[in-house]
Amino acid sequence: MSHRLQGQDWLTASATRAVMAALTAAGGADCARFVGGCVRNALIGAPIDDIDIATTLTPDAVVAALRVARLRSVPTGIEHGTVTAISEHQPFEITTLRRDVSTDGRRATVAFTTDWAEDAGRRDFRLNALYADADGVILDPTGQGYDDALAGRIVFVGEAEGRIREDYLRILRFYRFYAWYGRGAPDVAAVAACAALAEGVTQLSAERVSKELLKLLAAPDPRPAVRLMAEAGVLGRVLPPTDLALFEAMTEISPDPVLRLSALLPADPAKAAEVARRLRLSNAQRFRLVEAVAAEATTTQTAPEGRAVIYRDGRQAFEDRVMRAWAAGGESEDAHRLLVLAKDWSQPTLPVGGRDLARLGLKPGPETGRVLKAFEAGWIADDFPDHGHEERLRALLPPA
Repeated sequence: MSHRLQGQDWLTASATRAVMAALTAAGGADCARFVGGCVRNALIGAPIDDIDIATTLTPDAVVAALRVARLRSVPTGIEHGTVTAISEHQPFEITTLRRDVSTDGRRATVAFTTDWAEDAGRRDFRLNALYADADGVILDPTGQGYDDALAGRIVFVGEAEGRIREDYLRILRFYRFYAWYGRGAPDVAAVAACAALAEGVTQLSAERVSKELLKLLAAPDPRPAVRLMAEAGVLGRVLPPTDLALFEAMTEISPDPVLRLSALLPADPAKAAEVARRLRLSNAQRFRLVEAVAAEATTTQTAPEGRAVIYRDGRQAFEDRVMRAWAAGGESEDAHRLLVLAKDWSQPTLPVGGRDLARLGLKPGPETGRVLKAFEAGWIADDFPDHGHEERLRALLPPA
């Protein structure tokens, strides 16, 4: 029995039709099929982020076909068989069917093929080895991908350990896909293979690891997957040892993957900085992780205390620390009060400067910095008053 994708606007959109028409004009009716995430997500009713197309055409033939159809092509990964078509300003990733020639656990040497079963056989999970033709008719070379997608089963194509040895990133992808699409108990063979080969994740590049980890943590509820990672010894090869309790609680109160990552780290800025360096996170992500754990916070702070932290350390750091305190057992009402404070308070700038001191007779020099620093400390401690600045400065001036 054949199945067909229903009610998919992207499938019938003119931009999509133009790309498929260009390919079929060059290679025939069965030379191009939609593949992977767009088919899987359309089948289960999840959002479609990208439209990927598999084709029997070689990359050069794809480029030529797009040129004839007056569509722009971008050689985004042409050495691996991938060309991106631009149709009505929308990208479509087109990849020639492939088979693995050799693998080393990090990368594969591939050869192009025209065999759809070979292409399906090198994919990671059966629910990702689904194809659909231009009319939305689903093709399932493994014979089980369709049922897996509907049932929420994340099962490797073929033998699990063999798939993982080809690319150890598939360990992290298993947990990521289980977090996003898995339902019920995880596949026993997959869990065992990931545990047995957990050391392989240490061979992966930092960028690949951090990308998968943050995608996993962005899932609506990544807790079951993270627990599996910890039990298999995978989490401990990616992050320092930590108690999962804070992470479990944080997942319930925030969908932010960076904040959830901070909850998987100990309250140690040096360790947070080391994790960020090792994972090669962006400067903004690194700064945020370090600041989130840099100081212990409570949800019982007063408004003046909260404003002082926001002024000194920034709004994001304050909010992240409040969220950590909330996850650690703080009262939700108090946390909400402080988060509203952070959102609504307009942070003032220091109301005095060197010119004000010069006007009061203080000559420029080191003393200027000392007086301004002392003024600022008192101004913060008194909750940023908007008056009496000259009197405060006079009181701080050295004796004449």
